Parts: sequence; structure tokens; C-alpha cells
Amino acid sequence: MNFPGNLRYTASHEWVRQETDGTLSVGITDHAQDSLGELVYVELPEAGRRLAAGDACAVVESVKAASDVYAPVAGEVVARNDALAEAPSDVNKDPYAAWLFRIKPAEAGRLDNLMDAQTYRKSFSQA
Repeated sequence: MNFPGNLRYTASHEWVRQETDGTLSVGITDHAQDSLGELVYVELPEAGRRLAAGDACAVVESVKAASDVYAPVAGEVVARNDALAEAPSDVNKDPYAAWLFRIKPAEAGRLDNLMDAQTYRKSFSQA
């Protein structure tokens, strides 16, 4: 499993990357895509949607199961990766390049509440 050290992680297996413009890119982790199997469908939140931290806001569906994706922080969706509608398996190929949506956080510093790569790895390997 690959868990880049420059990302933050949630207990529900989302990764978060701080972009230079202050937005946050959100996707599912290598562990999540591996557990789900080949993705066949994604449903992404609309730009402009306001989210509370922990809101279910997207769905990824595989040949095995469907799974909700949760907002890692409160904020407003500013973009979504519409290319995944045509190629949801891109998440399986490289889950850290295939971001799902971008959010403008309501409060700065909320990434500090998320796990670093080492803590994330330990969180599910002990489960």
C-alpha cells in the first residue's frame, strides 16, 4: 500500500492534499480502492455545495460494493473531477492523482485534525 507523506488522511479512508490556492483536493486512499476493487461509477458533489465535516458527499461504486465518501473538513465544493464519470477506474490506477473533488475550507488549520501517513497506516493495520 502506498500512503504519500505529503497528504493527510481520515479514518474513513479519504486523502486530502493542500493546493497552492488554499483549496483541498480530496480522494480515496490506496487502501480504500484496493478494498473496493474495480470502480465502475462515481457520483460527485456539485460545485457550490456547502459541507460540514463528516458529511457524506460522494459515492464510489465498484463491482463489489458502493461506498460513501465523506467531507474531511467543513467548506464549499469548488470543483469536481468530471473526467472520472467516463473513467472511474482511473482511481484504481492512481488513487492519489484521481482526486474526486476540491473544497475551500471554512476555517484554516483544519488539516491539523487529520492523520498523517504514519498514523493512518497504523489506524487500520491494527483493526
